[in-house]
Amino acid sequence: MSDGHTERNEPLPYPFAAPTALQVPTEWSELRQTCPIARVTLPSGDEAALLTRYEDVRSVLADPRFTRELSAPGAARITDTESGGLFNSPVSRTLAAEGHERWRRMVGKWFTAKRMSALRPGIEARTEELVDEMLAHGRPADLVTHVAFPLPVWVICDMLGVPESDREAFAHWSDVSLSLTRFDEAEIDTAQEEFTAYLSELVEGRRAHPGDDLLSRLMDATDAEGRPMSGAALVATAQALLVAGHETTAGMIAKMVALLLADRRHWERLLADRSLVRTAVEEVLRFDGNGGFGLPRYLSEDAVVGGDVVPSGTTVICSMAAANRDESAFEGADELDLGRSPNPHIAFGAGAHSCLGQPLARTELQTVLDVLLRRLPDLELAVEPGELRRVEGLVVGRLQELPVRW
Repeated sequence: MSDGHTERNEPLPYPFAAPTALQVPTEWSELRQTCPIARVTLPSGDEAALLTRYEDVRSVLADPRFTRELSAPGAARITDTESGGLFNSPVSRTLAAEGHERWRRMVGKWFTAKRMSALRPGIEARTEELVDEMLAHGRPADLVTHVAFPLPVWVICDMLGVPESDREAFAHWSDVSLSLTRFDEAEIDTAQEEFTAYLSELVEGRRAHPGDDLLSRLMDATDAEGRPMSGAALVATAQALLVAGHETTAGMIAKMVALLLADRRHWERLLADRSLVRTAVEEVLRFDGNGGFGLPRYLSEDAVVGGDVVPSGTTVICSMAAANRDESAFEGADELDLGRSPNPHIAFGAGAHSCLGQPLARTELQTVLDVLLRRLPDLELAVEPGELRRVEGLVVGRLQELPVRW
């Protein structure tokens, strides 16, 4: 890479560790200032280029030259498994073969903000039930176990017509599919086979007995040329939505509450002004320092990023979480400002591949926060913020547990 910034002789091991579960890695700020295109070594041992500045990450995610072709010759493998990890998994390859824009148009119309608003009363009612169960359990309680995990599982299972009783199996299959270093290749292969077999049977069942659920509707859907989605793509879609639909949102619910309670003045501000819930959710999404691995892209031709030439054949890791803490893009970037507006964070990515389910995630986060503020105004952490623990070894970032009392 051409060089308007400091070059590092040795690549840094990535992902970085953070001082605590709610803090950001110390490397972010230094790299943004001195080495915005940094050489890093991935868990596979392969090298990649890490982007940490807001403008660089946003531009790369919107640039079609930076592709998702992570199976290309010379592309860095993320993990040391045969496929190279989640971003080059059978699900990813199946959906890529379907045609990303075509697939996104067919699925995306079911995830509009208007449709998600229609789901809100049901999400609110389920959250109320979960809070009732947590209150019955007594304090202290783990908010992850009682609310943050079961709510998104219920929502996505209900949308897809999947039995919620199988949620523990989904949790295991999801963790394995999102593995960075947590599971070995044999465990990943076994989980993939089990998950695919389960969902293949579910899809066939829906063909025989359609219901009022997303899978049944997708079977009847066609693209602009009248072509239906393939059977393999239906199974892959169900898998992708089940994993993304509960894993990331469950993690974010817990992190949101933890961040708001770590300095209880934030919680008190929301109690005093509930109209801030929407902007508070956006700010927590921006502020989250435990956002996970980031998004990898493969560059098929030379490109200029932030004034530096990135050569063809480079695998680039876009750290949206680091970018969201960039002082050049957000005034007071390291301060949690619940009224921040505008807030052009990129927690859901940017460009054509931004998160399809973000209207659903926003609806769930806003609803949970509304219910908790109303039902548990005295909610507080049952441990010191520094005692909270991250789940290690996954592509996504989440907390192991969130002990609370009231």
